[in-house]
Amino acid sequence: MTPPATNRDKLRRLAARANAWRVRGRYREAEQLFRQALALAETELDPDDPELVTILNNFGVLYKYMGRFEEANSLYNRALTIAERTLGPDHPSIATLYHNLGGLEHARGCYAAGESLARRSLEIRERALGPDHVDVAADMAALAGILDGLKRYDESEPLYLRALSIFEAAYGPDHYEIAINLNNLAALKSAQRKFGEAEPLYRRALAIKEMLLGLNHPDVATTLNNLAVLLRSIGKPQEAAELYRRALVIYEQTLEPDHPKLVTCRQNYEGCHRETAKTDFK
Repeated sequence: MTPPATNRDKLRRLAARANAWRVRGRYREAEQLFRQALALAETELDPDDPELVTILNNFGVLYKYMGRFEEANSLYNRALTIAERTLGPDHPSIATLYHNLGGLEHARGCYAAGESLARRSLEIRERALGPDHVDVAADMAALAGILDGLKRYDESEPLYLRALSIFEAAYGPDHYEIAINLNNLAALKSAQRKFGEAEPLYRRALAIKEMLLGLNHPDVATTLNNLAVLLRSIGKPQEAAELYRRALVIYEQTLEPDHPKLVTCRQNYEGCHRETAKTDFK
């Protein structure tokens, strides 16, 4: 079944608007548009149409960011089933879905489950695109994040550094992928208690994100929270409390009240605020 051009055009406009809201951190608006796009796709498209796979995948990405992990998992797996049936198991699009499934396991703290998915993505993509492609670098960085969760830092650090070199060669110094990589490398350094190395990495990541995304994006809040954790641990509670407060305001405006990032940030801010209040009182 081939849908009329007008319906496919409408579907593409809906999907594009949904993605635009997601990128801007406007998750509630994006969800409504993705729901409309998926309903239209299911009505108008052939069950194996690649545009359906794209919508399912992008809707899954949104639900991951919203902390709705089971719904994201269902959408990703549905997309993977269609893509493997139509494209075969070794297509780069299959790698994207494994990458996202691995990222989902990372987000919910199931690092052992995520490792095999991340390695599968990297294997497919490197074979298809070569070792120096930016998408391969993104897979390296994703695998590194999972290895961090497993505390296998000696394995993750070389992956971060290799990915960073590929990104900087391809994009220059201020790309979003570089900001993500710097944030994650900083988290690794913090876990190793190398705080003097971690702090400038977090600050550079934050500056890039603020420049690219604006001051009120939830991804900016993530780095604000992470930098605040570091500053609190090295005896800078006043600055940490201010960064927590900024992150909390952003999360409250963009995430659901029970989102793990919002809950954790609120706990961090309240604990740090109590510390600074005691210091001020003394």
